[in-house]
Amino acid sequence: MASILVLGCMWGDEGKAKIVDYLALSADYVVRFQGGSNAGHTIVSGGRKYVLHTIPSGILYPKTKCLIGAGVLIEPPAVIEEIKTLEKAGISFKNRLLIDFRAGIVLPVHKQIDLEIETGRRGIKIGTTRKGIGPAYSDLSARFGIRIEDLADPINLRERIKLLYNYHRIRITKQNLEQQVEDLQKNWRYLKKYVGDVEILLNEIAAKQEKNILFEGAQGTLLDLNFGTYPFVTSSRVMTDGVGIGTGFSARRLNKVFGVYKAYTTRVGSGPFPTEILDETADYIRKTGNEYGSTTGRPRRIGWFDAVAGKFSARINALDNAVLTCLDVLTGIEKLKICRGYRYNGKIHRSPDLDNSRIILSQPVYETFEGWDTNISNCKNINKLPWNARLYIEAIEDYIQIPISLISVGKERQQTIKIKAHKR
Repeated sequence: MASILVLGCMWGDEGKAKIVDYLALSADYVVRFQGGSNAGHTIVSGGRKYVLHTIPSGILYPKTKCLIGAGVLIEPPAVIEEIKTLEKAGISFKNRLLIDFRAGIVLPVHKQIDLEIETGRRGIKIGTTRKGIGPAYSDLSARFGIRIEDLADPINLRERIKLLYNYHRIRITKQNLEQQVEDLQKNWRYLKKYVGDVEILLNEIAAKQEKNILFEGAQGTLLDLNFGTYPFVTSSRVMTDGVGIGTGFSARRLNKVFGVYKAYTTRVGSGPFPTEILDETADYIRKTGNEYGSTTGRPRRIGWFDAVAGKFSARINALDNAVLTCLDVLTGIEKLKICRGYRYNGKIHRSPDLDNSRIILSQPVYETFEGWDTNISNCKNINKLPWNARLYIEAIEDYIQIPISLISVGKERQQTIKIKAHKR
C-alpha cells in the first residue's frame, strides 16, 4: 500500500488539482480531508476543462473511488449540482463516491454571516469566497453546527436549525424554517446513497487490502488557521497533520508528502504578501497563467517566488518532495527573482517570524536570475529545459531545501516532467 498526500505550500492556487490528477493514475482512492466549496480545483484533460469544488480530483479516472472526509464542509445543493454537471460530461458516480456522515453542512445563514463580514458589517474583512465556510466551521467548533447525519431525521434537524439561529441571534420565520427543512430533506434523499463511514473504509478496508490512497489538500499552508498569516487565513487545517483530523487516517501512516509550489507566487484576498508586484510583469503573468480564481473569478495577486515562506512551509509539513507548477508561464520574462529574506529594521529574516504589521513594512531581499525565451511546454525531460530554467529550479531547491520531483510545464497531464527521486 502507498499512502500519499498532495498539499499546497503557499496561499493556495498552486495547481494541486493537476498534480493529484497526474498521480491518481495509480490511486485506488482519492480523498479530500478539509475545506469546502471555497476550493477551486481545475483539471484539463483531453483538451477539456473541469472545475471541481468539493468532489476529489480523482473523479476523472473511471475506476478510482473518491472519498470526502469528516473535515470537509458540504453545501448540499452545490455538491448535487457538481455531481450532475460531471455526470452530464459522461463521468459515472456509481459506487465511486463516499461522503463521511460526520461532515459538516453549510446553510444559508452561514453565507449571510460571511457576506456581512466581507461587507464590513461584522468582524474583519478577510477577502473570503463568501461561500459561508468560515462561519460553518466556527459553528462546528461552538457545537452548534449541523452535520450530514442530521439530515436523516427531520424532527432533530428542525430543532438544530432553530438552535443555530438562536445562537447567532438571528430571527427565522416558521415559513423559512420549514422551507429549509424541506430543502435539506430533498437534498438528503439525493445524497444518502453516497453517505457512509470514510474512517472505517480507509483504516479497516483500504489499508488492510493494501490499496493506494491519495490525499488531496485544498487551499494552502500559508492559509492554515494556526500557521498562516492570521487572521487572513482559511478556517480549516491545511497542513500534513490535517489528514488525520479530517479523515481519521493518521498522518503517521503517510508514506510520502508532496508539497506543491508555483514557479512564482499568487494570493487571493486580503493579507500580507511580501513579494507582490504590481507592474506590467504581474499583468503578463496573470494573463499568461490565467490567474483568476476558479471559484470567484477574482484576479489573483501576483508576486515573485517567496523562498522564505516556501522553506517555512516545507519544514512544518515535513515534505518528502516538492512539485513546481506553472514554470511555462515564466517563459519570455527577461529577469526573474526569488526572495531569500525579509529586511526589517536593518535585519534580514530568513523565516516568517515577523507579525503581519512588520511583514507589511519589511522589504524582500531578492536574488535575480536570467529568464528564457524557449517554449518549454513540450519538454519531457529536465535536461531538455533551457539552461536558465534549470538554474532557476535548482535555486528554488536550494532555498526550500527539498528535492523537486515533478515539474508542470502546461495544463495537460502529459505536460509534466518527472525527475528521478533524490535526497538532499
